[in-house]
Amino acid sequence: MLSPDRLERLRGYLLEEQANLHHQIVGLEESSQGADVGSGNHMAEDATAAFDQAAAVSLLREHQTVLAQVERALARMANGTYGLCERCREQIDFARLKAIPHAPFCMACQRFAEL
Repeated sequence: MLSPDRLERLRGYLLEEQANLHHQIVGLEESSQGADVGSGNHMAEDATAAFDQAAAVSLLREHQTVLAQVERALARMANGTYGLCERCREQIDFARLKAIPHAPFCMACQRFAEL
């Protein structure tokens, strides 16, 4: 079981990551709205704009996915199940949580999920 001190430290990491992701998502949404693919004077300009827009959309989706994972971790903290593997219900190692505070699985179950 995580000590209250460690739990608060991890909560701080999660809240910081949540705020950072919110900020980045807003920035990506604003920048992708201004992209006007197909209005350039040259095909290469249009191709570059299309690539940039696709990269921004991909990054936006990745940030949204991680944000959802962070918010699920905060919800697990609120209901008292944070730090327990969602698959086997064993304690997730503190070093893993410190590295990836939103990790839902212990290392063994993460390896299994990646197969």
